[in-house]
Amino acid sequence: MDATLHLLSTGNMSSLGLLPWSSNYTFLVKVTESGTMTAGAANAPAGSLPPNEVLAVYKPQQGESPLWDFAEGSLCMRELAAYLVSNALGWHLIPPTVLRNGPHGLGSVQLFIENDPNVHFFTFRENPDIAEALQRLVVFDLITNNADRKSGHCLLGLDGRLWAIDHGITFNVDHKLRTVIWDFANQPLPTALLDDMQRLRQILDDSKSDLMTVLRELLTTSEIKAFKRRLDGLIHLGHFPAPSRGQRSIPWPPV
Repeated sequence: MDATLHLLSTGNMSSLGLLPWSSNYTFLVKVTESGTMTAGAANAPAGSLPPNEVLAVYKPQQGESPLWDFAEGSLCMRELAAYLVSNALGWHLIPPTVLRNGPHGLGSVQLFIENDPNVHFFTFRENPDIAEALQRLVVFDLITNNADRKSGHCLLGLDGRLWAIDHGITFNVDHKLRTVIWDFANQPLPTALLDDMQRLRQILDDSKSDLMTVLRELLTTSEIKAFKRRLDGLIHLGHFPAPSRGQRSIPWPPV
């Protein structure tokens, strides 16, 4: 993980083109360790990247479409904030993500996860092997106020691991939750998840913690306070909530 983050942060980035069906400018890029591209490529097996190269998804700040309810240029910041919170919980749901300059300026750069694009939440929701990971993802979306948990934003890596992507519209002060995952509504929150949430709350209470230091650079004071309130509210509730009546609760399109 550390090596991947270092490569994403410092490697040479070259664009392979725009990714289709994105609402913002989103590029597939190759990130290569400085000075080792030729040697690494020579030793790589056919059809694979050498160990000093990775594919990544680059979302430049200047390519973000304006939104009336999110500050201009803040979506890439929220991508990184979501990644850090997932890690602070110990859940590691989001691929390694950094904030750095690229061919089109500052933006988020996230490790590309190889996956079958025809496999997404709606196709694996009944798989008992990933039920616990899905419960973590539901909690994560609740406390980060994710406005766009589509089925296609839930990936299965080639090893069967669950990954979550696209977190640019999270952490809003106002209620924005939109998700297709309501399968656990009204079920008790597992003790292990509550323990993780309590531990995260302690980290957030420490103004000098590494997480809080970075979150203050990525989110507004109001957004951090709202984040803490949502976390406290879910801990107090003790169960997975159901969709709110009279409020839109599912993103469109759902996939």
